[in-house]
Amino acid sequence: MSGLCGWWGKHRDEAGNRRLIEAMAAPMRRHEEWIAALSNGHGGLAGAGRCDVYRDGRVMATVFGSARCTAPIPGGAGQLARFVADGYLETGPDILLSLAGSFAVALVYADEVFLAIDRMGISSLTYLQRGNSLIFGSSADALNIHPLAAPEIDPQGIFNYLYFHMVPGPGTIYRGQQRLLPGSWLRFRNGRISTGRYWEMAFSERESHSFAALKEEFVALLQKAVGASAQERQVGAFLSGGTDSSTVSGMLGGITGKPARVYSIGFDAEGYDEMAYARLAADHFGSDLHDYYVTPDDVVGAVRDVAAAYDAPFGNASAVPAYYCARLAKNDGVRLMLAGDGGDELFGGNTRYAKQRIFSLYGALPAGVRKGLIEPVLYALPGGNWITPLRKARSYVEQASQPMPERAEAYNLLTRLGAARVCEPDFLAEVDPAQPIALLAEQWNGARAGTQINRMLALDLRFTLADNDLPKVSRMCELAGVEVAYPLLDDEIVAFSARLAPDLKLKGTKLRYFFKQALRDFLPHEILTKQKHGFGLPFGLWLQNHHGLRELAYDSLASLKPRGVVRPGFVDELIDTHRNGHAEYYGTLIWVLMMLELWYEKEPAGVAAR
Repeated sequence: MSGLCGWWGKHRDEAGNRRLIEAMAAPMRRHEEWIAALSNGHGGLAGAGRCDVYRDGRVMATVFGSARCTAPIPGGAGQLARFVADGYLETGPDILLSLAGSFAVALVYADEVFLAIDRMGISSLTYLQRGNSLIFGSSADALNIHPLAAPEIDPQGIFNYLYFHMVPGPGTIYRGQQRLLPGSWLRFRNGRISTGRYWEMAFSERESHSFAALKEEFVALLQKAVGASAQERQVGAFLSGGTDSSTVSGMLGGITGKPARVYSIGFDAEGYDEMAYARLAADHFGSDLHDYYVTPDDVVGAVRDVAAAYDAPFGNASAVPAYYCARLAKNDGVRLMLAGDGGDELFGGNTRYAKQRIFSLYGALPAGVRKGLIEPVLYALPGGNWITPLRKARSYVEQASQPMPERAEAYNLLTRLGAARVCEPDFLAEVDPAQPIALLAEQWNGARAGTQINRMLALDLRFTLADNDLPKVSRMCELAGVEVAYPLLDDEIVAFSARLAPDLKLKGTKLRYFFKQALRDFLPHEILTKQKHGFGLPFGLWLQNHHGLRELAYDSLASLKPRGVVRPGFVDELIDTHRNGHAEYYGTLIWVLMMLELWYEKEPAGVAAR
């Protein structure tokens, strides 16, 4: 993948350091990308792809990504890395407040290392301390080449993957390796690591402005953000037919004054195909639509490459259609794709926000009413397990009585099935099964917000967006050979969303209230009122009828059995249950386990297994 990598620690002469940093950078070189490698007696630093590098007698510096500076840069273009290096010596981590956009920063001085990533976590950095040395990289494949890395798979990372279907930060899949969280920095000095936050989402929940003023500001920010990306001549946009992608693609055409090149994926499966909405949006905006229908054979043909593209097991099945969509654009000559990710997590678009709003109404009742009246009567009535209204009422009360964020995890697959039913006892003895909820609770309790909706947004900005959706799209675009930008995650749009009143995000149970009202004269009515969907893959349905897909999945699960993670009996039970019904629900878990095994298979022989 593109990015940066390096280390600090005097292990060899400068020539040896040079050879080592070039070897570490090699996995990041794809599609004829440019690599700049720097080294001295203290370590090495390299950047691949879109990066700015600088070196003088005291520092090696790299800024990777599409960062822009909000202050004038002495010397102009091509001096960003020098500006950051000089600014860090003067102001410390505060220099990061002068950067906007997506970026990763690495500064290697004679006596310290400084690392940082952008506010939303579009870029990524992983690091590892070995004694008095620090090794780091945008890619674990690059980091693990360093002779001190000695990568060993962490059982906790595997367990967290089974829970989240990805490995959430700050942890990784390898023992001792950690990831920087969005908006954070790291300093390594005198053999010690210190970390901090230079930015975090702070919600202003009592500001009041007229709707007209907010709308005018919002639309201007959208146009500005999309316009900044549209400067690339060979630009296209993902178009799922949803609110976000339709907004971005529509804005793109309006700004360029010509039909925007948009790319959509369809599926020949009832309930999954959204192509009608994509065509509706394209017709509405006069876009140049290119579409492709993904087939089960496509999944079989690409899934190993998809699994290998990630630093850790990654179980979001929509990575496959994202890859084929990006590849469609690449073959059409597009160099940069605009993605609509982020709108749900900034403006309140996920259906679970409305669901949890309904549950919160029960908790708002006086405790005396809940505990002294409703619950005693409800549980005293006979027939509660088989009379539908009573059964549903009890279920509502039981769920509503749980605290957040645990309540939102009630439908988690690993929670519902039970870790002891899924995993081997010896594997569970090596992990903390409570860690996933602890990670969620830490983010929930630390959110700078007082309302449930904003706390849920803060939770999703990290776990749904930074740890899941952004890596999904970014890695698949990279695999396909195109760059990607996220206009809705522009810093000014993020700041705007933070001061938007909570009831303008979720008004009762109406999702994205402000966003939709502000754009009701811009977007087609059918798209504003449609059910949320996206690029969901009908894997569970296809698995029942497609021989090649079934063979791939079952062979992968058979290979996973002896690894000591999942109980072999559960694997057999899972396959049998999927065959006889519940294709979509249990198909998800089959996909997650299959992707775990396919990721295991891409690991080099020298990596220590669990």
